[in-house]
Amino acid sequence: MKSEKEKWLAGEYFNPLDPELCAARSRARRLTKALNDSADDEVGLRETLLAELLPRAAGRVSIEPPFHCDYGTNIECGERVFFNFDCVVLDVGPVRIGSRVLFGPGVHLYTVTHPMDAAGRAGGLEVGRAVEIGDDVWVGGGSIVCPGVRIGARSVIGAGSVVTRDVPEGVFAAGNPCRVIRCLG
Repeated sequence: MKSEKEKWLAGEYFNPLDPELCAARSRARRLTKALNDSADDEVGLRETLLAELLPRAAGRVSIEPPFHCDYGTNIECGERVFFNFDCVVLDVGPVRIGSRVLFGPGVHLYTVTHPMDAAGRAGGLEVGRAVEIGDDVWVGGGSIVCPGVRIGARSVIGAGSVVTRDVPEGVFAAGNPCRVIRCLG
């Protein structure tokens, strides 16, 4: 029989109240609190905290606090990724971010979802659906990227957008729901 963590990592419905998963989220909260409370001149401390919080992104990501995530261990980044103030990454599922990606203030990336039927939700289960963001993407401030969405390389997401479907490469997309406005050169 699989543990809840094994189900989580396999992309299956799992119980997030499992003690091992609660401990992992508590760890991430402690590290994000320390990161968010760190001073601008504490560069070494911030690098150490980021290396522990985001082991698959450390050294390649710059974050303006405050920043929040569920686990941190499910976030993978390419080179030179920037998160502006107040970003939230619910990394129940994998979050794969390419290189040279910019996130405006208040961007939220959601990978967690729940059963659509009320009885399923009453059971308290959740599942993660990967979010993938290609190289050279800019996600404007206040945007929300929903579970299972892929944003293609070189695309721009307008501020305040709610991205519910995949966005192709090389486009400007905006709105709620987010839709392609035009191709970029």
